[in-house]
Amino acid sequence: MTVDIDKTDGPADTPPAGPEAIKAIPVRHYGRYVSAVIALALLGGVVYAFSQGRINWGAIPDYFFNDRILSGVGNTLLLTVLCMLIGVVGGILLAVMRLSKNPVTSSVAWFYIWFFRGTPVLVQLIVWFNLGLVFETINLGPIYKDEWSQFMTPFLTALLGLGLNEAAYMAEICRAGLLSVDEGQTEASHALGMSHGKTLRRIVVPQAMRVIVPPTGNEVINMLKTTSLVSVVQYSELLRVAQDIGQTSGAPAEMLFLAAAWYLVLTSVFSVGQYYLERYYSRGSSRTLPDTPFQKIKANMLSLSNRPSAGGAA
Repeated sequence: MTVDIDKTDGPADTPPAGPEAIKAIPVRHYGRYVSAVIALALLGGVVYAFSQGRINWGAIPDYFFNDRILSGVGNTLLLTVLCMLIGVVGGILLAVMRLSKNPVTSSVAWFYIWFFRGTPVLVQLIVWFNLGLVFETINLGPIYKDEWSQFMTPFLTALLGLGLNEAAYMAEICRAGLLSVDEGQTEASHALGMSHGKTLRRIVVPQAMRVIVPPTGNEVINMLKTTSLVSVVQYSELLRVAQDIGQTSGAPAEMLFLAAAWYLVLTSVFSVGQYYLERYYSRGSSRTLPDTPFQKIKANMLSLSNRPSAGGAA
């Protein structure tokens, strides 16, 4: 005997249960917490040690915008710009000479780079300043004639010492940038009838700038700090002025901290300029340029303002 079961009289079919939601448990990085606590403790210890020292911190804001300090800052910036100008122009010329097939020009460029990179810049400054022991007078015929001590002023000593030394380093940076451009670019431009000089200006150098700019920016910042060495040749840059004020005001340590603060301000400004210059020359190397810090801040603020509130959902 068979019994027919009416399926319509039973409960409604329920859909099969889906997989359970995965409950993600974040990994706890206890080492990060420990290292953060240690770093904060060390920072607090350093701050406490400086606060207990016999330093008149109030003297720093009092002299921060002093006329003599601002004059030293201006001389530092002027020397940085002029020395980098000499270094960049000389570096490009030396790089082209170094890559030349002429053995004489190539050897001269190699010797220049070898000499100026092989001797400390402080030694070079002192040699330039005391070169009057070798040359008593400088005689350029009808153009200029004077005693060496009158000709080689502290500013000219600093300019030659830092600028010529920087040209040796910039030569290697420029040479690396020129070598980074594929030789096929040069061959193609020569096949089109372009001269060697025009090929460098129109084809090679614009592409090499993407490689040259980042280390050049570092050299600018390094040059800004290296100008402090010219205080040994009596040039009134930032460090020299700060030391003079420190001796007369009875606050030598405070003026050194003031000079360090000014160097930090100037290097920070130069770092921002370097960032945007690198971003400009990186066009074409990537499809999209990375957001600038201001664009990132703006995007984060917009995302926070557009985020719906917890009670606003219907």
